[in-house]
Amino acid sequence: MSQPHIVALGGTTRTESSTGRTLAAALRIAEGLGARTTLLTGDAIDFPNYDPAGNAAGDQVDRFLAALRDADGIILGSPGYHGTFSGLVKNALDHVELMANDERPYFTGMPVGQIAIAAGWQAAVSTLTGLRTITHALRGWPTPLGVAINSIEPDSIARAEPQIALMVGQMLDFLSRR
Repeated sequence: MSQPHIVALGGTTRTESSTGRTLAAALRIAEGLGARTTLLTGDAIDFPNYDPAGNAAGDQVDRFLAALRDADGIILGSPGYHGTFSGLVKNALDHVELMANDERPYFTGMPVGQIAIAAGWQAAVSTLTGLRTITHALRGWPTPLGVAINSIEPDSIARAEPQIALMVGQMLDFLSRR
C-alpha cells in the first residue's frame, strides 16, 4: 500500500474543540508518515439522527460514508460526556450501519485508533472503553494502544502526542503487514 488513507472522525459541533484539535494532530502525524488524511468533525458529522427504517440520509451522510469507504484506517475521537462518548459521535457511528451490505462491511479489516478526552481520568478511560467496544462491534481492529486524555491536566494534549504518535504508528504498521 503506497499511501494509506486515514480518516479521523469525532469531536463536537465546534471544529476547534479539544477533541477536534487532537484528531487533527493525529492526522498531521499520519501525514508525516506518508498517509493521506481526512478529518470528519464538527459540521461534517452533525446530521439528523440515524433512521433504521432506511429513510434517505442526504448528501452530507453520503460524503461521510464515501470517506469511510475509501479509508484504510480510522481514528475515532470523542469527548467524555457523562462517562461515555458523545451523542454526536454515536449518531455518526450509527450511520455506519448504512455500510452493512458493502463489499467491506463497516470497518472490516481496518485498524482503528481511539482517542478519548474528558475532564478527569474516570470519564476519559470509560469513554475510551466505549470507543473500543464499538470498534469491535463494527468489525474493526482496535490498536493495542488507545489514548485517554485528562483535559484538566495542564498541556494534556501536547503531553499525549507521544502516545498519539505510537497509536498512529501501530495503525500504519498494521496496514504495511496486510
